[in-house]
Amino acid sequence: MKYFTLFTLIVLTFSLSLSSFAQNKDAKEKKEKKEKVKKEEVEKADPFQTYYEKSGFTKTARYKETIEYCKKLANESEFVEYKTFGKSPQGRDLPLLVIDRDGYSEAREVKQKDRVVLLIQAGIHPGEIDGKDAGLMFIRDIVLKKKNNNLLRNVTILFIPIFNVDGHEHFGPHNRINQNGPEKMGWRTTASNLNLNRDFLKADASEMRDWVQLFIEWLPDFFIDIHATDGADYQYVTTYGMEIFGNMTKELTEWQKDDYLKYLEKKMSSASYPIFPYVSYRNWHDPRSGLISWVASPMLSEGYTALQNRPGLLVENHMLKDYKTRVSATYELLMLTTKFLNKDYNILKTLVKEADKYTASQQFRDKKFTVKYKPSSDSTIVEFKGYEYEIVKSDLTGGNWFKYSKIPKTFEIPYFNKQEAEVQINIPEAYIIPPEWTEVIDRLELHGVSFFRLKKAVKTKVISYIFKDVKFANKPYEGRQRVIKFDYDKIEEVREYPEGSVVVDMEQGAARIAIHILEPKAPSSFLYWGFFNSIFEQKEYGESYVMEEVARKMLKDNDALKKEFEKKKSENPEFAKNQWLMLNWFYSKSKYWDDRINKYPVGKIYDRKVLKKFTYK
Repeated sequence: MKYFTLFTLIVLTFSLSLSSFAQNKDAKEKKEKKEKVKKEEVEKADPFQTYYEKSGFTKTARYKETIEYCKKLANESEFVEYKTFGKSPQGRDLPLLVIDRDGYSEAREVKQKDRVVLLIQAGIHPGEIDGKDAGLMFIRDIVLKKKNNNLLRNVTILFIPIFNVDGHEHFGPHNRINQNGPEKMGWRTTASNLNLNRDFLKADASEMRDWVQLFIEWLPDFFIDIHATDGADYQYVTTYGMEIFGNMTKELTEWQKDDYLKYLEKKMSSASYPIFPYVSYRNWHDPRSGLISWVASPMLSEGYTALQNRPGLLVENHMLKDYKTRVSATYELLMLTTKFLNKDYNILKTLVKEADKYTASQQFRDKKFTVKYKPSSDSTIVEFKGYEYEIVKSDLTGGNWFKYSKIPKTFEIPYFNKQEAEVQINIPEAYIIPPEWTEVIDRLELHGVSFFRLKKAVKTKVISYIFKDVKFANKPYEGRQRVIKFDYDKIEEVREYPEGSVVVDMEQGAARIAIHILEPKAPSSFLYWGFFNSIFEQKEYGESYVMEEVARKMLKDNDALKKEFEKKKSENPEFAKNQWLMLNWFYSKSKYWDDRINKYPVGKIYDRKVLKKFTYK
């Protein structure tokens, strides 16, 4: 009886569990069916709602769904063309929407018309995907809902919904620890672990080479690159970066600063999305330490477009604001910018054209050119809308722990918003590069830099550099071994350049790009990135049993060399006790030494008459 009761209990419990499971399953199926019906009703009522809108403004679509929506817009509207501008290493198309009031989709067609080309880029960092969802809604509203459809009157829009497509599909809920939504998002870097927003000038990633080709083909008049920032907490939904500190022509700088940005700040504030320059504290996380500005390196998007004489707006939405607020602020910014460009299209096109003309002029080459800037010690006091915070000494790490409250506070703090020249150069009439440096030459061509090849070898006087005190980074950065510190002496000599050598005549609109690639002390120069690292390698050596005798012969009756040797030993104890270092030092002073080591192969020609003597292929 006892076992029968226990068995009955087990059977009853199991039956109840099965019944409960069935009820739960039925309830789940009913809920899913209800949600499906609701989704179908919404889709029927508005078939062009984005995935983001359907989700209740909390989710972003995957790559496949995004491409499907882009094609859907193109199929529905005569103003929209879906195109691709390359393929990712994992085989995904790089998508592009061209939005034009006449339905033109080719650069040559649009360039014949008197309108501004606006390039909007989203998803270079796919975890920061606000721009994709804002941009898709913005375009849909123009072309299908006829909302602000007059925005296409004087503007053609190029929209890249996802640039880093492989990184976008590294999808998950834990890709941005500092960020408040969407529920899932992509990853910062490409499949090859390269950060595309460090790659604009060096263009190592295949995606970036495709992007540069697109940019050179279209040469858009205005560029917007949409991100979400990391960093401190503050009240602003959106912060921005723009090149207004001296690295563009005076006229373009003034237009950006006094016309466009003042308009944008005023209108965004009126729309309840106050904006502020990109927030970077002198002491990180600490508003009271003050704010700093900088001139962007051309490895970054807005720094690159500035060298091409095109204004670039870096949008950095505040990562702690909820996703809907960030997307809505981005939508507003896109709408206001397009509206402003429609009004100022003639002014902007003229300024860009004049900047290109000036960059190719003798007037430009006659002035010193600043390749590197640093913040000035001058500052101005600004109001900064932050939050109350306290600094607590961490009992875990011993460091400062910044604990932000949700109590708004307006700080009056110094803003170091002026830049001054740190490194300047005299611009040559031309650079000349031996033909073996193919990677450098190919990248110059990619970036739209014009050059000619020598039809026969020439001997010509050049100014160049010989490097000293060279130090390399102790680990790779963006896939390259950088030269992080060096000095150089300028040298003037006659060199022979072989047939096929490349001559970059600086009488061209892409002169700024050439300078930043070829001047070693430019912040993203190809020397800095390691394109020329092999010039620092010693390839021939003297054996010790030979050099012991040679060194003695060199010292004989050479008091100056003796003094130099003794000084070297006294100043460098490691040198003084290392036979190889000492004998190699003597080898470097001998006639057997490689006279090309540490010598920059790129020469600079300052006499335009010399160029006329060259014969070109």
